[in-house]
Order: sequence, then structure tokens, then C-alpha cells
Amino acid sequence: MLTEQAVPPVVPVATGRSWYGYLRQPSAALSVLVLVVMVVMAVFAPLIAAEPAGAGPDVLQSPSGAHWFGTDDLGQDIFAQVVWGTRTSLVIGLAASLIAIVLGTAIGLASAYFRPIDAVATVITDVMLALPTLPLMIMLAAVVNPSVWTLTLIIGFFAWPEVARLIRSQGLVVSAMPYIDGARVLGASGWRIVTREILPAVVSLVIVSVLLTASRAVISEAGLSFLGLGDPDAWSWGRILLNAQRSGVIAIAWWQTLFPSLAILLLVLAATVAGMRFNDTRDPRRNGG
Repeated sequence: MLTEQAVPPVVPVATGRSWYGYLRQPSAALSVLVLVVMVVMAVFAPLIAAEPAGAGPDVLQSPSGAHWFGTDDLGQDIFAQVVWGTRTSLVIGLAASLIAIVLGTAIGLASAYFRPIDAVATVITDVMLALPTLPLMIMLAAVVNPSVWTLTLIIGFFAWPEVARLIRSQGLVVSAMPYIDGARVLGASGWRIVTREILPAVVSLVIVSVLLTASRAVISEAGLSFLGLGDPDAWSWGRILLNAQRSGVIAIAWWQTLFPSLAILLLVLAATVAGMRFNDTRDPRRNGG
């Protein structure tokens, strides 16, 4: 979990040269490649595999040339389920991440510069961070009509406090710098200072937060779907695991849980490594700056 004690140093926005240096790192390049493959898989899912529906004759077939990831108890292809699940999981992860980033960045920047707002926003953020997030998400998901968008809103709403805390910590460092005082003396408004001076200094941190928040949102969606609180009309990695659990074939059809679990692991690992390496690239202390 990201905390104030783990705030990275203030760094400028990425340049073309720094992007080149970033992609020269093998772990960063591999992570970006994994993320790109998953995005392509989500976008072109209808061209890769037909959407699973109905029942097929090949019931509980292990992985083979005909069915790369095997089949489930209804004869549906697990590879097709994983491909279509990528679309739903990424949509929820990215959309929930954007909600959390917009709310968290706005609240964090306002708290860092406007002291009256900071007193109220800090209390609200601390209360949100102290709440038992998972039980509350389960309760809300059980009350509302389960769908992709309701899950997105629920996950995004509970994800913004960590982003706000991190942006506020970085913003406090930036707002204490001499050039901020200079802008204030020259008559710049608070809005201009926040949007033109403080925000560009934390953009790299926002990019890292997008990756990390999206990966956590995917895990949250998979957990809610596994508990039966996901969209019943949309394939997701959590729904595949739920089907395996409900059919009672986990012990004999290992492939039904292995491949969606690997997909979740790969996405979370790739997003985390990509974010960490990006932050390392922007750290001047690691680049002789």
C-alpha cells in the first residue's frame, strides 16, 4: 500500500529521452509488452475467439491443440473465456482507476495548497482509509444491480483515498519550493499555481498511480465476481473462477482455475513492475541528476 513514508522525489514530466531509457530496461520493456498484449486481446476479442455461450460436446477436456486452455463442465472453451474476460477486467480496472485518479488528484492537490481544504480533506481521507473496504464493497455490490458500471463506480469510489494521500504528500513538497512563493508574489492565483506549477510536478506520480490503482481494481473485480457479485452477463476472470467453484471440478479440472489466475497475476505483476521502473527512471538520484 502506498503511504506518505513512501513518497518518491519530485521529478519533471517524462521526455522522449527518458522514455527511451525506460524501455531499455528489460523488466520495463517486458512489462509494457505484457500490458500491450492484454490491451490488444481485449480490443480484438471478437476476432481472437468467439464469445462463449451454450454448451459444447467436449466437456472437461484438458488443454490440447483443439482447446489450448481446456474446457469447462459445459464444454465451453476456457481460452475464449479468458480472452473475453480480459475485456471486462481491463475496462473495469482502467475506468475505476480513472475515477480514483481524478478524485484523488483533485483532492490531494487542493489539500496540498489550500490549508482550509486540507483540514477537512485529511479527515475524510483518513476515515475512508480506516474503513473496511472489502466488506463495504461486498455490501454495496449486493444491494445494487450488479453490472460492469456499478462495479466500476464502487471500486473507483473506494480507491481514491490512497491516491489523494500520495498526491497530497508530494504536493506539500512542491508547494514549499521557492518558485511557488515567487509565483504567489507575482500575483498568480491559487488555481493557476495548482494547475500550472504543482500539477506538472506530480504528473509522473499520477502515471504510476494509474498503473497501480488499475491493477488493484482488477483484483477487486475478480474478488467480487468470484463471490457472485459480478455482472452475470459479462465474462471476467473472476466469473471463470466462480464457475469452476460452483461446478465442483476444481480438484479435477485444474486448468479452469489456473489460466484465469495466471492472467490476473500477469496483469498485476506487469502493471506493478512498469510503474516501479517508470518511477525509477524519473528519479534523478538514480540517473546521476
